[in-house]
Amino acid sequence: MLGMLLAALDQTVLATALPTIVGELGGLENLSWVLTSYLLASTASVPLYGKLGDLYGRKVMLQSSIILFVLGSIAAGMSQDMNQIIVSRAVQGLGAGGLMATSQAIIGDILAPRERGRYIGYLASVFAFSSVAGPLIGGFFTDGIGWRWVFYINVPLGLLAFVVATRVLKLPKRRVEHRIDFLGAGLLVGGVSAILLATTWGGNEYAWGSTTITGLLVGGSALIALFIAQELRASEPILPLTLFKNRTFMVSSVLGLLLGMALFGAIAFIPVYLQVVKGVSATESGLRTVPMMVGIVSMSIFSGRMISKTGQYRIYPIVGTAIASVGLFLLSRLGVETSVWLLSLYLLFLGIGVGLVMQVTLLAVQNAVDFKDMGTATSGATFFRSMGGAFGVALFGSALANRLDYHLPRLVDISALQGISAQELTSSPERLRALPPEVLEGVRQAFASSLETVFLLAVPLVVLAFIVSWFLPQVTLRERVPVGGAPTREGAEADAAPPVPVEV
Repeated sequence: MLGMLLAALDQTVLATALPTIVGELGGLENLSWVLTSYLLASTASVPLYGKLGDLYGRKVMLQSSIILFVLGSIAAGMSQDMNQIIVSRAVQGLGAGGLMATSQAIIGDILAPRERGRYIGYLASVFAFSSVAGPLIGGFFTDGIGWRWVFYINVPLGLLAFVVATRVLKLPKRRVEHRIDFLGAGLLVGGVSAILLATTWGGNEYAWGSTTITGLLVGGSALIALFIAQELRASEPILPLTLFKNRTFMVSSVLGLLLGMALFGAIAFIPVYLQVVKGVSATESGLRTVPMMVGIVSMSIFSGRMISKTGQYRIYPIVGTAIASVGLFLLSRLGVETSVWLLSLYLLFLGIGVGLVMQVTLLAVQNAVDFKDMGTATSGATFFRSMGGAFGVALFGSALANRLDYHLPRLVDISALQGISAQELTSSPERLRALPPEVLEGVRQAFASSLETVFLLAVPLVVLAFIVSWFLPQVTLRERVPVGGAPTREGAEADAAPPVPVEV
């Protein structure tokens, strides 16, 4: 949980500080790279950590990821220009990819699937806490001792996580010899990076039909095709395509991709609505998302305990996606005059849906695969969810920019904006509040109408996830964790030899 807190907190803590960072260091044109470099590195590196964890041990990989993340944080805090921050954020992302994948694989190592459900709520609470605490901490440091402490705060947290992992974490002594598929990893990283850059830049930096975007999409698709060919011939592929023959893994991966795009992509723009349309501070916007966090944490704990009690998990993604789709549709009804109580109700509804489905698919994957594939399957499922989130933020960001280009000229006298771009309005609330009242009202209306489209675009994705969730098989949860051997397969294929139970 401490390791995951580092990665989760860093996804939200920077939002409050970015305008100040840009104001001090300049380089507004590179603002998107501060976020994109982190997303690229963390998403594309996830599959590699599964194999490395099997080979060198997950404890070592967790410790290494913490060190890498802390070094990236120190470098970012000491940066003197935007380019240094971008590179440092990429190093942070490499560490974050390991923290997310390895932490969840460790849960699979030490807890039997039947017991694991009880811990879903604790893991989900880390993300819920970071979503609220991130903007609060970022605002506190930026307004107080300075924005560099947004990065430096990771140092004591990282050292604490490292010490706890070193002294307390006890894992079975096992080593699985692997040949690391570096060519496959490189092709995957290159392909995902090219496509993610295309979705990030498309409609913002370059036109969708431009040579740059077309080249990135064609090149990324070609690299993904080469990756698939490499995985078919590699003796130990980085993401074995045979995993997709497992129905649970296949359905869970599709669910993770769709939910990542819809939920994480849309949730990322709730602070934009609060800060631009409602005019609240970054700190207050974090507080106003508390109802969503209450829904996530309470339902995660509830579903986790019920899964441990009954052994049934399939119903929760079905109900969760249904509720989340309604919650996102309600968010698409938000306007300039929407009351804080109605917004809280909508966010609570969305949080309940997210809480019922967030961690359940990962539990299903870990229960359905052989123990020897635990690390690879966990990192694979995490990869698809992370990739969905990255693509969702990029695509919805492009949709927001596109709709602002449509609405702003119709609602605002562009000359009154004094050359301020939509990106500057989003990233600099100070410049927004300095606008004349009649201009500010038009900007708020334009953002409200544009965000309506963003939230509405997420609804079909969650509805599709609802349909896909019906295909998730219910496999009896194993009640023991093996040491150095194959897992118990109650409900699936039975093993010849019984496993050795691990006391937790």
